[in-house]
Amino acid sequence: MTRLQVATDLAPSPAGPYSQAIVANGLLYTAGQTPHDPITDERVGITIEEQTIQAMENLGHVLGAHGLDFSHVIKATVHLHHPRRDFDGFNAIYEKYVVAPYPARTTVGSFLGDFLVEIDVVASIP
Repeated sequence: MTRLQVATDLAPSPAGPYSQAIVANGLLYTAGQTPHDPITDERVGITIEEQTIQAMENLGHVLGAHGLDFSHVIKATVHLHHPRRDFDGFNAIYEKYVVAPYPARTTVGSFLGDFLVEIDVVASIP
């Protein structure tokens, strides 16, 4: 199996020993994207809506670095710091980015420190 690293300056740089994305076997796997500005690495926004926009924009840039977009996404994993409180607000933004048929998705509650959302996706490469 060959693995290809995908990287872009338009999304936050990895904070540890991982890649923004890896391509393997016809799929692109992203690392979790958070609501951080790729230039300053500062958290963007205080609401779930603001933070979801930034996380989705970061994901879009990672997908775009390999010529993909949200129409190629087949699976998403979403971590919400406050799932009961923020689920509806997250969904209102998320559905503006993904297209039908919608990707399979798992949403879990997670401790995320000082941010509210983290999202990773798997995309199919045509």
